[in-house]
Amino acid sequence: MAAAWEAGWADPRRLHAEGRRARRLLDEARAVLADGLGVGPESLSFTPGGPSALRTGLEGLVYAARRTGSRLVASAVEHSAILLLGRHAASVADDPDRFEEVPVDGVGRVDLAAWAQALGAPGTAVAALQSANGEVGTRQPLAEAYERCRERGIPLLVDASAGLGRDDTPEAYDVLVGDARSFTGPAGVGLLVVPPRTRWRRPGPHTEVEGGRMDIEPLIPLALGAAEAWARTAAARAEDARAARALVETIRVAAAAIPDTEVVGDPVDRLPHVVTCSFLLADGEALVTELDRRGIAVASGSACTSSTLEPSHVLAAMGALTHGNIRVTVPMESVCPSRTEDVAALVAALPGAVAAVRAQVASR
Repeated sequence: MAAAWEAGWADPRRLHAEGRRARRLLDEARAVLADGLGVGPESLSFTPGGPSALRTGLEGLVYAARRTGSRLVASAVEHSAILLLGRHAASVADDPDRFEEVPVDGVGRVDLAAWAQALGAPGTAVAALQSANGEVGTRQPLAEAYERCRERGIPLLVDASAGLGRDDTPEAYDVLVGDARSFTGPAGVGLLVVPPRTRWRRPGPHTEVEGGRMDIEPLIPLALGAAEAWARTAAARAEDARAARALVETIRVAAAAIPDTEVVGDPVDRLPHVVTCSFLLADGEALVTELDRRGIAVASGSACTSSTLEPSHVLAAMGALTHGNIRVTVPMESVCPSRTEDVAALVAALPGAVAAVRAQVASR
């Protein structure tokens, strides 16, 4: 990143040598990432983060489909950037039917029958579905959901932020969104893929920024950092995923051995690096603090609401325990060589930490 700031500081629209170099570096970064995603460079735009890419991608689909209707369909476990936009649109229009949140089953997978029924409602213009959930790891049936959309001519936005670069890149989509942080890239880089086949138009006046999809110029050093992260992790991705899956399984088994504990999400068809456990008679914030006191960093709350400590809408939609949960995201070995030892430390500390927090709750 230090080298990227040194090399990519100039305005790529300028004709001087520094500007031409900046333009070349930006083009090269875009080409690396586009190739990794299996698309042409012209299809990939940079945004100021994953949530920004989600909002932009959705707004462009909705605007392009405005003559068809204005109704949005999304699963109940989508990122808050999607859910809040849908709820806001329904509220402003004073029309609750303008947005439908499709239920999921007990592991967080969307109900395909309910999905198909929701798509069939009059005025449905756009659908949104994540490739996998960043909180519980469950993969969604993208191919089947996309086929239901194609049957009705409804474009599908796919949020791949949770697994991009750590899992197979989705192929069934009309717009694809990701975040560079998922593959060890820097914060502040969202990836928006709009293939030529997709009807997409940004509301408002046309700009020349990022193929007319943004009004904010990308920070070239961040784009370079994202491309370098992708290049460095691509070769080791499959082996890294196998190792991460084994570490997550170690956590799942250890947590399940603690009484009154629920390990949520699909145990098999899931992301390799994510796990959430819910502990009855415990407080999630207190568990995070107790483990932090022991030198272990985990999260609580919902991964889809900017990592707040609010009760998880994902767990609520699954019918799981919404309090007393911790979420672990196993980093890639390239940025955390000690991850095996770190997971061992978590597994060793977890029973005592849970017991300590439950004792605090019992004493109140």
